[in-house]
Amino acid sequence: MHILLIEDDLDLGSSLVAALKLHGFSCQWLRRPAEAPPRLADSLADCVLLDLNLPGDDGLALLARWRGAGQVLPVIVITARTTLQDRLAGLDGGADDFLVKPFATEELLSRIRAVVRRAAHQASERWTLGPLVIEPRAHAAHLDGQPLELSPREFQLLVELARDPGAVVPKSQLAQRLDPLGDPLHHAAIEMHVFNLRKKLGPERVRTVRGVGYALAVS
Repeated sequence: MHILLIEDDLDLGSSLVAALKLHGFSCQWLRRPAEAPPRLADSLADCVLLDLNLPGDDGLALLARWRGAGQVLPVIVITARTTLQDRLAGLDGGADDFLVKPFATEELLSRIRAVVRRAAHQASERWTLGPLVIEPRAHAAHLDGQPLELSPREFQLLVELARDPGAVVPKSQLAQRLDPLGDPLHHAAIEMHVFNLRKKLGPERVRTVRGVGYALAVS
């Protein structure tokens, strides 16, 4: 899972990046609102952690611009502001959750998983897609009750396709999301991973839309 962190405090920012990486998350850390992407989809993130007290602009103003442009990526506000009015302003302004500093790392991780799960329209840590069950946190998947032996890249690909079952995910987007902090994967590598995933899921479960990308079929 990839996180976009917008936090100007050096100590907190570095500790959050370290904690996220320790728990298997990748993270891009920005310190100024001006550095934030105008389109959240361009960040390749699964969730945004947004401070409110930022230099040059207020986090709520940045959030308002994103939501006003129709950007729907999950956003968790992290702030030292503690009043009810601040929490209401954050939630009514489009935040998916609101976490007051200081907070425990375990609570932050749990809230990230919760908002990402809701964004994928899943009610629990077990994503049930017909006979296919995916457990992103446990890096496990089952088909018809039988465990699937997937490589880390195959599992990552399956999760990306499962975020919006039936929707076509462009090959270029997969190439970036499978390695958000590195160079996009070559399309030939994507095709190889899809080929291997089909052998384990069944060829009918991963649909190719020529010239566009792939979709996870759910029966």
